[in-house]
Amino acid sequence: MKAVVCRHLASPPEVEIRELPEPIPGPCEILVSVRAMGVNYVDVLMAAGLYQHKAEPPFVPGLEAAGEVIAAGERVERFRPGDRVMTAHKPGAFAERVVVAADEAWPIPEGMDFIAAAGFRSAYHTAYHALAQRARLRAGETLLVHGSSGGVGLAAVQVGNTLGATVIGTGGDPDKLRVVQENGAHHVVVASAGVREAVNELAGGRGADVVFDPIGGDLFDETIGCINRGARILIIGFMSGRPAVVPTDHLLLRGASVLGVRAGEACRRNPPLLEESLKTISRWASQGVLQPHVSHVFPMQDVNEAFRCIMERRVVGKAVLTTGQQH
Repeated sequence: MKAVVCRHLASPPEVEIRELPEPIPGPCEILVSVRAMGVNYVDVLMAAGLYQHKAEPPFVPGLEAAGEVIAAGERVERFRPGDRVMTAHKPGAFAERVVVAADEAWPIPEGMDFIAAAGFRSAYHTAYHALAQRARLRAGETLLVHGSSGGVGLAAVQVGNTLGATVIGTGGDPDKLRVVQENGAHHVVVASAGVREAVNELAGGRGADVVFDPIGGDLFDETIGCINRGARILIIGFMSGRPAVVPTDHLLLRGASVLGVRAGEACRRNPPLLEESLKTISRWASQGVLQPHVSHVFPMQDVNEAFRCIMERRVVGKAVLTTGQQH
């Protein structure tokens, strides 16, 4: 079978397609014929050796995929051949066949195709875990989403809207922000145009109740000036390259809190969180409330172009690789 292999860590990353032996499922495992694979910013960082958890080369990148079960090992009761599933990896998804533990797979929501499913699980689970399980976002509150045109940002916009919040999305490109509005944001703000003043005005002078921040850096500094009393600031990452420095005097005066979000680790320690999250977002997807936006689809052999597309910030929502077999 063909797979993407990272043989050397390099920035910018360069990976290659190689022939690998087809894996065999063991007890409690399933073998999946992969149809599509979600490409995440983390995949680029891992291949560049810049992620906090370094994979030792050679390794197969990729954190998520979607496909069809073709075999099941002993003691697997949840899935059978022919089932359509989304899979989670750490890493290992970028291959024509993958073996995963049965409890690391989840049924694809009704009505969702493989390409959408490949970009669904990671982003929407992170958004739901952050907004519903960590921040306890309530209907009627104001949600500020930074980096709102990215995969996890757009997911947060849709999840926040579904939870009944007034959603304000920020970003650097007016064309991308139009897509953010089409995906449920009530207001959008160009980040370079003065976020603090714009958000305070849009929120009626009160500021945001919940902030979803995968950017950090200078944008976080701006954010501190536009939060409501009791605000919850969710730290998803720091794509700006600089982690935020939190001014605790501002938190004290506003009774605000800063919450670190690591959805994967949280759910490994508390599995019922993952079950609740995936059940909820899958139900909403089946109802048509959550719909992944995939701006770029590449054949698996063009994985390096997909990486460049992400590094150059050309992707809106998700980029997806395909194996060419979609039915």
